[in-house]
Amino acid sequence: MNATFDRHIRLEGAFNVRDLGGYTTNAGGVTRWRSVLRADGLHGLTENDIQHLLDMGLKTVIDLRSQVELEHQPSPFAGHQEVDYNHIPLFSELAPVDMLTKDSGTFDLAARYVDAADRCRGAMGLVLAAVADADEGIVMFNCSAGKDRTGLVAAMLLSLAGVDHDQIAADYTLTGSVATPLLDRLREQAIARGLADEVATRLLACEPATIQSLLRHVDDQYGGFGTYFDDATTADHMRRVAERLT
Repeated sequence: MNATFDRHIRLEGAFNVRDLGGYTTNAGGVTRWRSVLRADGLHGLTENDIQHLLDMGLKTVIDLRSQVELEHQPSPFAGHQEVDYNHIPLFSELAPVDMLTKDSGTFDLAARYVDAADRCRGAMGLVLAAVADADEGIVMFNCSAGKDRTGLVAAMLLSLAGVDHDQIAADYTLTGSVATPLLDRLREQAIARGLADEVATRLLACEPATIQSLLRHVDDQYGGFGTYFDDATTADHMRRVAERLT
């Protein structure tokens, strides 16, 4: 029987750490709890937070942030003796700071996601391989807010596990309810940088239609995430990721 856990993992130094377990699949199964976690920035984790994650079984961290972000806010798991740390930068234009400074007047978050999907298949393939090749234990992937780059990876992994679009969209929107302090802080920083409140709100929104647009694009353009990659070697990675999650 599949045990049930809290989806939102409450920590002192991170706001948006969540479990991808508990979603029903097209095959009639349920995604596995405490197998894959999604997260926001981990630089603020306390020693108690880190120990809690280790006690849960954390073994692999995949950091999706840019090198500049890492230099500004290093991950506590880089060089950690008990955790395999992977740095795989994923489309830095989805970093909040980059999104704040580009095309703010006509900013379209859904279009930015579609652009990322088209331009980042190589990086997404590296993330897929890192999850597939990870040692037994929990895999956690993160960016800075745990919403955009992390949202794309979560959509890919859940799709490969056979989770439908509606549940993937529901998972995406959870950031809006569980990470309110983080989103409020990012909004204040955006406005302080001169961004209009309306634009900042669009940037930080977690509307289901945004991720649904990305999923439809991948279906229409690539036939879904199952045929998204053009490298035949990813077939085994996809199979092992689905096995890890289900």
